[in-house]
Amino acid sequence: MEQLIKIHPADNVAVAISALKQGETVVVSGKSIVVQNDIPAGHKMAIVPIAMDEDVIKYGFPIGQAKRNVQPGEWLHTHNVKSKLGDLLEYRYEPQKAPAWQPAADHVHTFQGYERSDGRVGIRNEVWIIPTVGCVNAIAREIEKRAQAFVNPHIDGIYAYSHPYGCSQLGDDLRDTQKYLAGLAQNPNAGGILLLGLGCENNKMEAMRQLLGDVDEAGIRFLICQEAEDEIAEGVRLVKELAAHAAKTKRTRQPLAKLCIGVKCGGSDGFSGLTANPLVGSIVNRVTAAGGTALLTEVPEMFGAETLLMNRCKNEAVFQKTVRLINDFKTYFQRHGEKINENPSPGNKAGGITTLEDKSLGCVQKGGIAPVEDVLAYGERVKETGLSLLQAPGNDLVSSNALAASGAQLVLFTTGRGTPFSCPVPTLKIASNGRLASFKADWIDFNAGRLLTGESMETLSEEFLEFILDVASGTCHTKSESLDKHELAIFKDGVTL
Repeated sequence: MEQLIKIHPADNVAVAISALKQGETVVVSGKSIVVQNDIPAGHKMAIVPIAMDEDVIKYGFPIGQAKRNVQPGEWLHTHNVKSKLGDLLEYRYEPQKAPAWQPAADHVHTFQGYERSDGRVGIRNEVWIIPTVGCVNAIAREIEKRAQAFVNPHIDGIYAYSHPYGCSQLGDDLRDTQKYLAGLAQNPNAGGILLLGLGCENNKMEAMRQLLGDVDEAGIRFLICQEAEDEIAEGVRLVKELAAHAAKTKRTRQPLAKLCIGVKCGGSDGFSGLTANPLVGSIVNRVTAAGGTALLTEVPEMFGAETLLMNRCKNEAVFQKTVRLINDFKTYFQRHGEKINENPSPGNKAGGITTLEDKSLGCVQKGGIAPVEDVLAYGERVKETGLSLLQAPGNDLVSSNALAASGAQLVLFTTGRGTPFSCPVPTLKIASNGRLASFKADWIDFNAGRLLTGESMETLSEEFLEFILDVASGTCHTKSESLDKHELAIFKDGVTL
């Protein structure tokens, strides 16, 4: 096995596959180099001299500048590399047409899903109890508890969700909460929805009804607790009706074009951009080439790599929306006196990610090579097939919930350090390295670290897609589905596109 990987021919660094010891000799691109410092696995080593203020190149792009002169064999990290990110930028649309991914003619992928009345397809058939205000969380949980008797082989579960919002909110803050809850209520994984309100909150039920627009009336009920003598008994009665309605829908064979996947990363490490993120990108290529849909989010982790996405926008209008997406989020940081380049997190740095540019260039690989078809505001439902960018922060829980609210039936979540969290839709965890996959087997669903041990992207991508389709078909479940998924995470003090 190779000791280091040089990702792109233009790179002046290589990534250590395993820990390197000071004084040992390694070979990179046919050249022998003496290691100058102990270098942890996943971290970077200079492979040529790099002068002070010269760009440090990884993935073929700058990830920062050297703080001082660096010699071949030196460890490159936060002590000797600085970010180049700063103020808002002006961008120019320079469209680049990437080659389309072509599926194998002899293999048509399908899954077993629940087709809804509007033509969308769910991969779970659940009944969701969604509070419009945090005051009724306990009521929602009690209704859930008493309604478990209605779960049957055609109902995958009855779940009450909790959040602390909906009361004493104003302006954009209230509107973001309303948009999120309305979007979540329309996710196709829900065969039935009970919207549960108190009655005196700012988030009025009538406003929620208007935001929902045209919905399947048989699959949704509304209950205001202050207007019911026994709100729990009434809620249980309504959930019984919803469960009976949902149970009428059975799984049927569906094409890959009916899949909508959300892609997200968290706890990334130095291997994420080499293994897990490109693997997810290969799935995005396959799904979008088949006419399906993918959503890429966590805007702050596009900073430094945004032009790669901008130049894939299908037209000037989508490019301008992407510029606003990026610059409005930067303005959001500045408004609070925060630095744009404060990311990466301590865990990212421990795993080998040095700057936000380093992190972003690895992160955007989850979007594959698909053209960018649209840009969605927070809480906005997806409208276009293909790849869309979604406005949401880097926070794992908030952004994964945002993907569900915009219509993702499942989330592909890459990680180098591991996380057990769940969200309303199945959240499939992909490890960037084999150590994590074996050490946290109860958290991790798929090991992308196998790419470091000689397995090909083509072979692993096919295996991964088959596994995703098994999850979509309900023949297997993600590890996080066995954990608690009752808490909703909603973006606070956001930005408005």
